[in-house]
Amino acid sequence: MGSRRGWLPVALLLLAASVLSPQNAAAAGDAASGEAEHAVQQHSERISGSAGDVLEDNPVGRLKVFIYDLPRKYNKKMVNKDPRCLNHMFAAEIFMHRFLLSSAVRTLNPKEADWFYTPVYTTCDLTPAGLPLPFKSPRVMRSAIQYISNKWPFWNRTDGADHFFVVPHDFAACFHYQEEKAIERGILPLLRRATLVQTFGQENHVCLKEGSIIIPPYAPPQKMQAHLISPDTPRSIFVYFRGLFYDTGNDPEGGYYARGARASLWENFKSNPLFDISTDHPATYYEDMQRAVFCLCPLGWAPWSPRLVEAVVFGCIPVIIADDIVLPFADAIPWEEIGVFVEEKDVPKLDTILTSMSIDDILRKQRLLANPSMKQAMLFPQPAQPRDAFHQILNGLARKLPHPEGTYLQPGKTLLNWTAGPVGDLKPW
Repeated sequence: MGSRRGWLPVALLLLAASVLSPQNAAAAGDAASGEAEHAVQQHSERISGSAGDVLEDNPVGRLKVFIYDLPRKYNKKMVNKDPRCLNHMFAAEIFMHRFLLSSAVRTLNPKEADWFYTPVYTTCDLTPAGLPLPFKSPRVMRSAIQYISNKWPFWNRTDGADHFFVVPHDFAACFHYQEEKAIERGILPLLRRATLVQTFGQENHVCLKEGSIIIPPYAPPQKMQAHLISPDTPRSIFVYFRGLFYDTGNDPEGGYYARGARASLWENFKSNPLFDISTDHPATYYEDMQRAVFCLCPLGWAPWSPRLVEAVVFGCIPVIIADDIVLPFADAIPWEEIGVFVEEKDVPKLDTILTSMSIDDILRKQRLLANPSMKQAMLFPQPAQPRDAFHQILNGLARKLPHPEGTYLQPGKTLLNWTAGPVGDLKPW
């Protein structure tokens, strides 16, 4: 842990400024620096440059999507069997399907489609604890691809290069929650040419292939809306985190879970008065995030978690602790400007890093986070709304058009090996 001497007065000054509501942030900025006054006239700030333009793009009219009509066992029957799928962090695959069914980009004529979508819910076959069964997911996906390739001609003419799949698993199409096993399995071979829409993103990783679209995990919009508090509420918590620090069930020896970063958080800051961190998950969790200046978003088994969505929606500056993470919609959301990035090895210095930030910098991040478009891009609302995560996904697909040379294969030719992959994944589903 960094020394408390020297940084505590700075932390208190920052805390004094941050307890003011966003509406009164200008006064705090002015008190801290005469140069801040002109920068805090508005409660929110538009994202400058190309990122702001991308964020506000309208994909309608720029692409057409054909939805395969699969048997209900691949989607709706799964949800009926276990409705928990509708509320867990992997639920984007369900709500993307529902959105597309009534979307203006949908076409019923496959001959005019730019993209083909296969509505298969690979994370909806759950354990009693509510986690996706890793051995089932690849079998479900293989079965769905076999079905569409046998019934329609469109997969076979490209080996899936003009198809996209939503794969919100921990390590996407590697289909396992433990990184070591996900790397060993690799991306399902049949998906090697398809575009993957996935929550997992980490540079130079086996489970992230070039061209994938990184999306936020699902966090229930209505539930968060129900917990909104007055924007005048002071941000009286400096650093906030609720979650596991150790996973003794899956990592009994410690050090593997979160690559030790969460354990380091606990050991270094459990007694620090500026750090409100605990394994407890109180009923006031959402309200507490709205009272915090910084919200920690460390990796767990995977680099991502719903905390990132919650932090942005609630205007809490996300402190991202996940080396080489690739963040959602990075061409539209200026993560470097709204968040704080801390390398995993630097967790013991986190107190110094956060208390060294200027008030001007903190206030600007808060203004950017107050931008409604920024929040909307992180959510999958029902019904859909302009510039939400659904539309950001469509924007990403539209920007990949026209399809590159080599998308379409010679008749009868294939580049995929249908028998490749772990033996267990080849079993019928």
